[in-house]
Amino acid sequence: MCRLFGLHAGRRLVPATFWLLDAPDNLAEQSRRNPDGTGLGVFGPDGLAVVHKEPVAAWQDSEFATEAHDVTATTFIAHVRYASTGALDPGNTHPFVQDGRIFAHNGVVEGLDVLDDRIRELGVAELVQGQTDSERVFALITAAVRARAGDIGAGIVDAVGWLADNVGIYAVNLLLSTATDMWALRYPDTHDLYVLDRRHPSQRRLRLRSARIRAESEQLTTQPSVVFASEPMDGEDWRPIAPGELVHVDANLEINPQRAFPEPPRHLLRREDLSAKAAASQHG
Repeated sequence: MCRLFGLHAGRRLVPATFWLLDAPDNLAEQSRRNPDGTGLGVFGPDGLAVVHKEPVAAWQDSEFATEAHDVTATTFIAHVRYASTGALDPGNTHPFVQDGRIFAHNGVVEGLDVLDDRIRELGVAELVQGQTDSERVFALITAAVRARAGDIGAGIVDAVGWLADNVGIYAVNLLLSTATDMWALRYPDTHDLYVLDRRHPSQRRLRLRSARIRAESEQLTTQPSVVFASEPMDGEDWRPIAPGELVHVDANLEINPQRAFPEPPRHLLRREDLSAKAAASQHG
C-alpha cells in the first residue's frame, strides 16, 4: 500500500533529510511491490508549497531508492505510491497541491464517474490534472473548504462525509498541510495510521526509519514536533489513530483529535471487491 509520512515542526523552520525507499524485492514480486512514485512536499521560508516528486516504473530497478532530499520547512509530507488508478507520470504522483495546500492519500475510492460529476457540479474540475482517485478526493475537499470560508477541518469532514454516503470506499487515510497546520485522517479501519507526540523530545537524535521512508534531523532532536506515519518507525511511542479520527495539529503544536466518523462508510469495500490492480496496490 502507499506509505504516508507527515512532520510538523511548529513555527520554526528546521532542516531535515529525507530518503524515500523501497525494500529490495525479488523479481517475481517486483512488479507488484515496488513503488510507482515518490514525493516530498514542504513549505519553504516564503510560506509557499514546494513539491519534489518522481514517478518510478516498477520494472526499472528492483532496489530503487531516490537521492536524499535536504529541505528546510515547518511542515513536511512524504509519500511512496503504489498505483491503484492512473498511469505512472508526475500528474498522478503524490503529494498534490491545491489552493496552496499539500495533500497525500492512502487507499482506494471507487465510483469515479459519480465523483467526477460532483466535482464538476462544485466547479472544481480544473483542479484535477491526473487520473487518480486521490486527486479527485483532494478537489472535493478543496471545494468544501472554499464553501466553509477556509475552515479546513470542516471541509475535510464535509467532503469525506459525502464520499462515505455516495461512493464505494476501501480506505481514505490522508494528510493535508499548510505552512502552519496539519490534518491527518484515518478512515475507516482498513489501514493503520499513527501519530507520534514529540513535543517534549529527548536528547536522542531524531532518526525515523521504516522500510520505505527515512527522515533525519539534528535540529529536531531537541526541537518539539509531531509526526504521522502509516507504520511505526524506530524506537518511539507511536499511538494508533482510531478509525474515523481526524487529528489537527496547529502552529503551536497543539494536538486536537476528533472522532469525525464514528460509523463506517455506507458502501464499505472489502479487498475482494477491488480490481486486481487496486487490490495489489493495497498489500501490506
